[in-house]
Amino acid sequence: MEKIIKPMSGFLALLIAVILFITGIICFTKIPVNDVFGIIGFLCLAVAIFFMKGLMIISPNYSRVLNFFGKYVASVKDNGLFFVNPLFSTQRISLRANNLQTQILKVNDKMGNPIEIGAVIVWQVGDTYKAVYDVQNYTAYVNTQSEAAVRMLAGSFAYDNLEDERAEITLREGGAKVNEILEKELTDRLAPAGIIIREARISHLAYAAEIAGAMLQRQQATAIVAARTKIVEGAVGMVEMALNKLSERQIVELDDEKKAAMVSNLMVVLCGEKGATPVMNTGTLYQ
Repeated sequence: MEKIIKPMSGFLALLIAVILFITGIICFTKIPVNDVFGIIGFLCLAVAIFFMKGLMIISPNYSRVLNFFGKYVASVKDNGLFFVNPLFSTQRISLRANNLQTQILKVNDKMGNPIEIGAVIVWQVGDTYKAVYDVQNYTAYVNTQSEAAVRMLAGSFAYDNLEDERAEITLREGGAKVNEILEKELTDRLAPAGIIIREARISHLAYAAEIAGAMLQRQQATAIVAARTKIVEGAVGMVEMALNKLSERQIVELDDEKKAAMVSNLMVVLCGEKGATPVMNTGTLYQ
């Protein structure tokens, strides 16, 4: 478990080291060799080196993990100059946010269609103990588990609702909900390494090249059918309104055959892709 400490300020230790170093040099230059003051000078230099070795500088958004002969001691997250036991071994860990752009993965969605998917993930180290001691290499761990999470997401949902019309969430239309699911999956997978997920979102989503053309035609066909359905619904309403208006105002009396002919002509005009060409009828309807 992570333990945070604040070591002694390193400025005092630095001052002591400088004073001892100067004293040691003076002892060696002023006193004959093998004299008792020579021993004092040697001890001063040794203690000065001891203090210098215990100094460490921690920059903003960095930390140091302290280890004493294989045993975890604590983590230091404050920035500045500090003094710790010179026998401690230290490991520098960045606490800054990192951007990870996953590779474009080719996977199958829930319906078995091959798709291409990629994600952008913002992460940072939250627990230095787990990052250093619970996984072999936390950076490689993040890369591998992020790819696994994206693959899992792609296999859990359909690309769109063309294949699964009852799907409440699809990769293409899920938007924030899909990103939220991806973020939760990454949080669960990376928790053992002490990693915090700041943001996760889909950055690339498309059908694989081998089916992209066919799926595009299918989407176009679906759009055309939907548009035609809307046009027919509107045309039927307009024809019904025209017949009702003619009947209410008694402009002309139409029997069933004339109504059928009028409906046919109006439907052709309203539903046709091109403008209608008028035809002048100089006779009667029955000629």
